[in-house]
Amino acid sequence: MTQTKHKERTRAQESTNAIERLYISMRHLFSRGFYKPMGISGETLRKSLLLLRPEIYGSIAEDRIELNGLTYVIERLPDGIEECQFINLTSDEGYGNSHFKVIIPSKRRRNCYRIDKNQMNIEITRGRSEIYDILTHLTFLFIESHKIKERVLLNSDESTTREWEHLQEVVLEHKSLTEEEREITIAHLGNILGRTYEEVIAAYNSFSSEENPDRFLQIIYWLGKLAINETCHQKKRTVTFSSVLSDSIGHHIYGEIWANNIKNILKENGLLERPIHIISANMHSVLNSIYAPNALPEEAKRHSGFELFQLLSDEGNEQMHKKIKEYASKNGLVYIKDTSGTNINVQIIDTDKIDFDNISFQRKNTNDGGPVIIVMDYAFGEQAYETMDELLKPYKENGTKTHLNVDSISIMGKAGILEGGKGDIMIPSSHIFEGTADNYPFKNELLKEDLEGFGVQSFDGAMVTVLGTSLQNRDLLKFFHDSTWNVIGLEMEGAHYQKAIQSASRIRGNISENVKVRYAYYASDNPLETGATLASGGLGMTGVVPTYAITQKILEQIF
Repeated sequence: MTQTKHKERTRAQESTNAIERLYISMRHLFSRGFYKPMGISGETLRKSLLLLRPEIYGSIAEDRIELNGLTYVIERLPDGIEECQFINLTSDEGYGNSHFKVIIPSKRRRNCYRIDKNQMNIEITRGRSEIYDILTHLTFLFIESHKIKERVLLNSDESTTREWEHLQEVVLEHKSLTEEEREITIAHLGNILGRTYEEVIAAYNSFSSEENPDRFLQIIYWLGKLAINETCHQKKRTVTFSSVLSDSIGHHIYGEIWANNIKNILKENGLLERPIHIISANMHSVLNSIYAPNALPEEAKRHSGFELFQLLSDEGNEQMHKKIKEYASKNGLVYIKDTSGTNINVQIIDTDKIDFDNISFQRKNTNDGGPVIIVMDYAFGEQAYETMDELLKPYKENGTKTHLNVDSISIMGKAGILEGGKGDIMIPSSHIFEGTADNYPFKNELLKEDLEGFGVQSFDGAMVTVLGTSLQNRDLLKFFHDSTWNVIGLEMEGAHYQKAIQSASRIRGNISENVKVRYAYYASDNPLETGATLASGGLGMTGVVPTYAITQKILEQIF
């Protein structure tokens, strides 16, 4: 009998396995109700993350501290979380009506509350993807904190290095540092972190603000301090999930409130039975494309094409934004600020009230009234299914159902690209849901050729919908790109949106089977390219052309 030859697993297979273990572990810990990230209960998460070594977390598996990944994570977690031993993940449980001050991370729309010096509560209203996002970020943060501890703790009796004692004095005494004292502290910090003086200066500056110039010093100190407390005093950091959160997750509670509010406003404005076009996008590109030329006639004359939109993308032009919003509100736009907890704001545009004389779009004559455009802000991961599923359900009133006349659904967003660079455009032909055999082919009304001629590259092929952008590594992405899957990019919502659209149109009969779908993404990063991951920073002005190119093509097809 011939002996079966043992075939070693590739890094891509190991990475796939690590992602599956992470996914299963996080769901298990959520069902359990609590866990200690650096204890036995968090061991699988830690080991899987270290095996996976996601690109966004850089040198997580090395002894030196990962600074770009730390910046990325801290921007997505509430200020002060590094000081807290207890982190509670809750549903919307009324903290907004208390004396607790709401803390909103700079790069994630989520409400957080500092209960006391040791406890931070984080509200979860956007589904499981938000839990996965937070847990992976916390795992990274705590791994880094123990790396700091290993570099400063000399023995178990809490003797520490000279550099650590200097940092402790600066942070605890809230010293106002002179330029010379700051440079001395940063030099000491370089030894603590295993990084060069230049790297530490760059990180220090990225965290610095007028209100708190020494934020970076505080973050490093408290991360190390809590890790020392865990080792020397058994004060383990603990993550807890509230029972209300456990009961509410997966039941579309926030999505249903959000969708019903939109339908009620459509009804109030006599728009419920008009042709409807849904666009998932940001809150400015559709607004500016339709209204800016009329609201700012002088600026529109001086700045042709996308130059006007580049002008509007400058944060200093707040007065122009105000003018556009005021003009739009008088010419068919209703803005719905979210109060449901989904954190998804909405614009409803009655195109019968648009002045088409000075804009580049021409509307066809329609017998049943002009189209109504619903622009919804970006969903987050699995939340895309919840919100789209609820929005496509019929409007119910006094026992009667009114089916929405949805003509098209367009999804525009940012994604990681596997071929090309920041600002390039991806036109998907299908979505593959990572870690499962689920795949969603569809006819995309947008073509690669539609987005050519704007000065950016465009690509078409399959897109992979991932559990979290922070979980991707080079080996796995290279496999998706080089194999017959022919994947051109990765994002977090596509498969979830398409699952909701297919079930509503082909199974449940909530909307027409002939609904048109459009998907287009512009590249925020290239995770296969060193220095071009999400941790390297935002798009800036690079994002203006692809954003407005995609918006223009979507609106041309709608009108």
